Amino acid sequence: MRNPLRRHPEAAVSPRVVEDSSRAASRRARFDRFVDALGPSALKARLEELERRLGITRAGFAAVFASVVCWVLAYVVAGTAMYLFAYGIVLLIGVSYFLAPRKLKLTGDRTGLYPRATVGDRFDVEVSLSATKSVSTFLLEERVPERLGQTVKVPVTKLTKGAELKHRYGLRCSRRGVYQIGPLVAVASDPLGLAEQETTVAEPFELLVHPRLDLVDDRPLTWSFEDPPVRPPVSRPWPSGMEFYGMREYVAGDDTRKIVWRASARTGKIMIREAERGVTDKIVIVLDTNRGSHSRDGEHLSESFEMGVRAAASLAVRHLRDGYEVAIETNGGPLTRSLRGITNQISVLDSCARVDLSREPLTACLRRLVAGGARDAHNILITPHIGPGEATQLKTLLQTGASVMVLALLWDDDERETDVLGVAASLGCQVVGVRPDDDLASALYAGLAGAGR
Repeated sequence: MRNPLRRHPEAAVSPRVVEDSSRAASRRARFDRFVDALGPSALKARLEELERRLGITRAGFAAVFASVVCWVLAYVVAGTAMYLFAYGIVLLIGVSYFLAPRKLKLTGDRTGLYPRATVGDRFDVEVSLSATKSVSTFLLEERVPERLGQTVKVPVTKLTKGAELKHRYGLRCSRRGVYQIGPLVAVASDPLGLAEQETTVAEPFELLVHPRLDLVDDRPLTWSFEDPPVRPPVSRPWPSGMEFYGMREYVAGDDTRKIVWRASARTGKIMIREAERGVTDKIVIVLDTNRGSHSRDGEHLSESFEMGVRAAASLAVRHLRDGYEVAIETNGGPLTRSLRGITNQISVLDSCARVDLSREPLTACLRRLVAGGARDAHNILITPHIGPGEATQLKTLLQTGASVMVLALLWDDDERETDVLGVAASLGCQVVGVRPDDDLASALYAGLAGAGR
């Protein structure tokens, strides 16, 4: 059988290799920005922004192009009439620009939106518009991101002074992220439609869409160097837990379900069982944000990365509810500080909504864990790929006695899946594999049960 570690030497990575890797990551990041800037949605957004800034419609730009063509033809054939025609088009555009109504006397508001939502939520939004002065023939427009729906456009023929206009539309939060709804504007144009002016009637609204949470199953592993019955120095008793800690005499207020009747009969005192959470109450979740490792399913989209974010959020919230101290790390640096308590759940979910792909390598994050002394924490690595550098850093981390579980995001061909699962298992990590369309809770439960936990 092929040794998965044969292509992953355990030699330390030299500083020169690290520097070369950093330079390569920087070049790939610049290339990514260039490619993204030429994407269809980016070009469309820049064109619309140019139209809004100049106050000229696409028909107006076509007229400008026609005037330039006419002027060039007049210059070539020396035709006076063609010159006059070109200048006449320019004059027409200028007149249209100044005829477009400005600063409409309107006020607007929107209801039904909330600052935070979860993937799959729906909003029924109502926009209301009132006029402090009679206005006519304009377009009420609410700009909506493509991932949430279509831009809302309502033509209005006339709105008298004091009258109110209401319109409802729906939003569906189909994907995690940070979105800007609006602004809500009234667009008025000249009679020929060559120029238009906008009046902002309601400011933009920021919406954070949190990843969907799964009721996942996990508990921290014990150190690989633990030798029962000697307890590790950082282990501590908890009011409730998952591992047996000891027994003590019953006091008023204790849970009667924890009474050990056999020990009580032997000692003549009512004894209850105490439990502990394992060797540590610290959880470090490492989310691989390297763009080159994840799938690319469309412009700025990655199904494997979305599954990784969902897993990180679900595990973080689960451990916060259980009373652990949780921190989330990414390739580029900490995503959250160390948090404890269910009240910090919103902070974790907000950070998970904002996280995005980068070109920083995973080895940078693993080196920080090794240097920071992560041996007293249960480490959860969420990644689709483990290369030679990652294997070396994981080996070093495991040699400190740290607990490491690898959640492998499977999306590529069979050979790559064999690599990430085989390498992680041969290093001594707990391994769970999950695909983007799998049920996360079931995959974690099956993986942990298969490992005999």
